[in-house]
Amino acid sequence: MAEIITVDDPDDPRLRDYTGLTDVELRRRREPAEGLFIAEGEKVIRRARHAGYEMRSMLLSAKWVDVMRDVIDEVPAPVYAVTPDLAERVTGYHVHRGALASMQRKPLPDPASLLATDRRIAAVEAVDDHTDIGATLPVGLQRSAGRRVAIFEDIVDHANLGAAFRNAAALGVDAVFLTPRCADPLYRRAVKVSMGAVFHVPWTRLTSWPEEIELFRQDGFVTASLCLDEKSITMDELAARRYEKLALMLGTEGDGLSIEALRAADEWVRIPMAAGVDSLNVAAASAVAFYATRL
Repeated sequence: MAEIITVDDPDDPRLRDYTGLTDVELRRRREPAEGLFIAEGEKVIRRARHAGYEMRSMLLSAKWVDVMRDVIDEVPAPVYAVTPDLAERVTGYHVHRGALASMQRKPLPDPASLLATDRRIAAVEAVDDHTDIGATLPVGLQRSAGRRVAIFEDIVDHANLGAAFRNAAALGVDAVFLTPRCADPLYRRAVKVSMGAVFHVPWTRLTSWPEEIELFRQDGFVTASLCLDEKSITMDELAARRYEKLALMLGTEGDGLSIEALRAADEWVRIPMAAGVDSLNVAAASAVAFYATRL
């Protein structure tokens, strides 16, 4: 059973994991370096635990102690009980969900091993827009190793990245690979928007891009880059080819995929659009691509 510790000093060093949560640059540096991430809200804390992440501590306002009692009883991590005002002074914002947890990150898998390993895929439940995070993700059926994966290049917006992860989970993508400059999927904004899918879709980060596209080619994947070039095939044409192994490449919000990534890809693919619309948000484009290429 965890110890419940009442804290009334915002500068208490035991609360260090929770300081300055609104400072994106600070958290981007600190959290991966210190091996932690912040889970916000009762349901996302439970979902992180369900996915096997180890809890370092919890920060709770008084009314949430009873709500989280079962977790407190099960996890031998300290629980810091604070007033809402003190929580705001520590984190930098009004913690209206009343429950935060500092979780331990897991080591990222090697990209080649992630391509080669069987895994269990989680299905995302539909949730109402007014809810926090949906109920615990049910675990899906066993899939064969790496039939369809996504590569996200330099997506720096946490909301877009979280939404793309949610799409990947909902539409059966086996794994996600991030290029070095991509945002952190475990940053709390990405976790929130993904509805917890970042905890359940296997993912890792590439270290050398686009050189590492050869890993996918060596494993039998056809790499398909989404772009707007007139020489590209349509998404329907790509889907009709029914490649046994397909890696869908999506680029950054503003400029799309880099020239180097486009040159390295096997296929160029476009989503036909009407009414003078020239492009889709990257998260929306990922949903269309994942849906169109599902089996």
